[in-house]
Amino acid sequence: MQQLTATQLKHLRSLLEEQQQSLQQKDVNNDSYGLDESMRDGIGELSLIDNHPADVATELYYREMDLMLQDHDDHRLTHISEALERMDQGTYGVCRECGKPISYARLEAVPTTAYCIEHSPKQNVSNYPPVEEEFLMPPFGRTSLDEREDQNGFDGEDTWQVLENFGSSNTPAMADSNEIHSYDDMEIEASDELEGFVEPLEAFVATDIYGNLIDIVRSQEYRRYMDKGEFIDMQQLAEEDDDDEFFDL
Repeated sequence: MQQLTATQLKHLRSLLEEQQQSLQQKDVNNDSYGLDESMRDGIGELSLIDNHPADVATELYYREMDLMLQDHDDHRLTHISEALERMDQGTYGVCRECGKPISYARLEAVPTTAYCIEHSPKQNVSNYPPVEEEFLMPPFGRTSLDEREDQNGFDGEDTWQVLENFGSSNTPAMADSNEIHSYDDMEIEASDELEGFVEPLEAFVATDIYGNLIDIVRSQEYRRYMDKGEFIDMQQLAEEDDDDEFFDL
């Protein structure tokens, strides 16, 4: 089943051992990213009480970064050790999932891999929410009346929608979707209800007091309405009245 030649195995072993020695030497040179020192030693004083909170926070941030880097190196060393062990057992170069040989080109690029390309564990971040969210209480679960047919009052969700109109600290990174074209798309529990009018076209179509002069205001609501495709021919509507005027906002 093993398709690798002795020369190829020797070359791959040398790559693994070289990476292993490099990581071990780096760990010695940087003293395990200084993790043997305490935060007190890092700041240089016996007590943290009289230090500015920002100084302590900075030290904590760098210490957490050191832990992350050390953990990353430890994982790489573990994968290298496992690959060398598979070599000694004669199972190196065979996909752990399907049992087929892994191409030499892939092993040369990623000598620690135990999977072929087809069965390599996914490395991309999933767009699906965590499964735990299915068991958590929905937003405004205690104060939302949307699920009750006998209630149509002002509930917790409506309260949040009003407050959110004044802005929030949310960023695109906190949005539920990857397709964010406007900060308005980031609203939580955004309402599709129309405010101040019944039909969408009432937001941009205006007439005089007699209903004769038709004006179309190309506002954001107008563009959103046209993009949906559910519209009447606005140009034809305007041309029916010789006195109409168009305004662009």
